[in-house]
Amino acid sequence: MKVMFTCGGTAGHINPALAVAGMLRGRVKDMDILFVGAEGGMETKLVPREGFELRTIKAQNLKHKLSIEAIPWNIKSVSLMLGALPAVKKIIRDFAPDVVVGTGGYACFPAIYEATGMGIPSLIHESNAIPGVTTKLLAGRVDKMLVSFEGVEKHYPRPERVVVTGMPVRSAFMLADRDKSRLSLGLDSRPVALSFFGSLGARDMNKKMAEVIKAAAASREFQLVHVTGKFGWEWMPGLLREMGVDLDECPHIRLMEYAYEMPEAMAAADLVLCRAGASTLSELSVTGKPAILIPSPNVAADHQTKNARKLEETGGVEVLPESELNDEVLINKIASLLRNPGKLDKMSRALLDSAIFDSADRIYEIILNLAVRSGRH
Repeated sequence: MKVMFTCGGTAGHINPALAVAGMLRGRVKDMDILFVGAEGGMETKLVPREGFELRTIKAQNLKHKLSIEAIPWNIKSVSLMLGALPAVKKIIRDFAPDVVVGTGGYACFPAIYEATGMGIPSLIHESNAIPGVTTKLLAGRVDKMLVSFEGVEKHYPRPERVVVTGMPVRSAFMLADRDKSRLSLGLDSRPVALSFFGSLGARDMNKKMAEVIKAAAASREFQLVHVTGKFGWEWMPGLLREMGVDLDECPHIRLMEYAYEMPEAMAAADLVLCRAGASTLSELSVTGKPAILIPSPNVAADHQTKNARKLEETGGVEVLPESELNDEVLINKIASLLRNPGKLDKMSRALLDSAIFDSADRIYEIILNLAVRSGRH
């Protein structure tokens, strides 16, 4: 059996595909899996690390904010998208997949568009509470439209094809051991906060976290693991030195560019500070990790706030809009929660009660059924 996954741009699009691909590889004999992503995208790092073959096309995202600078960028984006169509068609012909699975990102559009045009069974998984641009354009073409949240069928042209599966999470998140993870990260028994704000790094949030790190370095009340992201890594260590923070003298603070072992980092944490991408929210739910969510204000249709408010209803997270946030509020909120293990435990149980643990299984079954019904497997 052959399955082609197409995704890219951010870890939130890539990791769900990796979760399902890993399940297929482990359960189906003679399984052949191919990923299609964008040149230079994060998928070029994450996909090979999991042992899957990756083919790339030239593609870039669309800028959603109207500006003079966005016009030439978006013209180039559309041009690259159109130019990628014949390249993707050749990849599909060469690989001959039984099913094509898209999990979002700008590289997803040409692959799903060509696959549906060639009559290959296809599906898209939309992770967010409202569909993104790629999903809106393709939802009417695919055989199945998979979603993470209940009650979102109204957003799609063929609601009868919409299936609620939840968000697939790699099994490593559920299997990671807290004590072993802390030992691996060099952490002790004090409370641990984990913070990350996107694989590229959010400048404003990294600046606020620099103040948190300064406070944590002085008090030593709790431990902090902060993931800067690609761009943040270029300047944040220098900023901390300017602020008088010597990380060599602070073993209770860990700074890293990217957490390749995010399941380990999350297992070690008592509290997580992060954005509200759907992939991250599912990881928080299945691991029962209380969180302070700070939705990104720079995403289409403010979908992260909608994601965050959905999870907030469970009682397992607290939402702080970035526009209302300052350094003092953030430091006090972190310290207050870490001093209250009873509340953290209650939040954890609320998340676990609301989690969908078999999302990857549900998608796995849909892929197999599509392949069998089409007579391609």
